Amino acid sequence: MRAKVYITPKAGILDPQGLTIERSLPALGFEGVKNVRVGKYIELELPDGEGAGEAVDKMCHKLLANPIIEDFEFELVSE
Repeated sequence: MRAKVYITPKAGILDPQGLTIERSLPALGFEGVKNVRVGKYIELELPDGEGAGEAVDKMCHKLLANPIIEDFEFELVSE
């Protein structure tokens, strides 16, 4: 089983990377792009079985994300 974890800054949290990208895109000819947010994507390979979702949720809260300033979501994919 594979877990795909998506982590992004919470709304209202300063995102300097996203702001830099947003300001640079018009110079490259991409007009009208707004609200760019840069996050992280993490893939985890897990043993099959029940409780994988709960385990990934705990991993996100304890290590993978900073729940104070980041939102996360994940999906479990059977291979």
